[in-house]
Amino acid sequence: MRCPFCGNIDTQVKDSRPAEDHVAIRRRRFCPACGGRFTTYERVQLRDLVVIKSSGRREDFDRDKLERSIRMAMQKRPIDPERIDQMISGIVRRLESLGETDIASKQIGEIVMETLARIDTVAYVRFASVYKNFQEADDFDKFVSELRPNEKDKPKTEE
Repeated sequence: MRCPFCGNIDTQVKDSRPAEDHVAIRRRRFCPACGGRFTTYERVQLRDLVVIKSSGRREDFDRDKLERSIRMAMQKRPIDPERIDQMISGIVRRLESLGETDIASKQIGEIVMETLARIDTVAYVRFASVYKNFQEADDFDKFVSELRPNEKDKPKTEE
């Protein structure tokens, strides 16, 4: 593994342990050339996925891009970081197990939204605002009103 600080290719593994609920290995590394320390993660990759954008453009699936968008939606939410890692790994496993190497970005977005809706509704609305390209406050209002049960279905309380 190349040192990210000096570029030396002979780095040493100092510690390895399971991470992300045993779906990855976390390795602490040391560079003898510059003394730098860094961490790497090793994960199983079942197949190389290609994302087909709505414009038709194709690009390699980037787990880090998926992770950044999910972490942005979950920023300052009371969700354990380990739980977020498990969620991201679950989404990637689900995508890999679809049996296709080409996956529409729309399908990825729907899977992420479905997962976020079960975990945290605020993060779900945040992600949806970007994914569905909300343009004004009314877009939020309409989306959130679809999340709430109908007012007419609620039992009336006496005052």
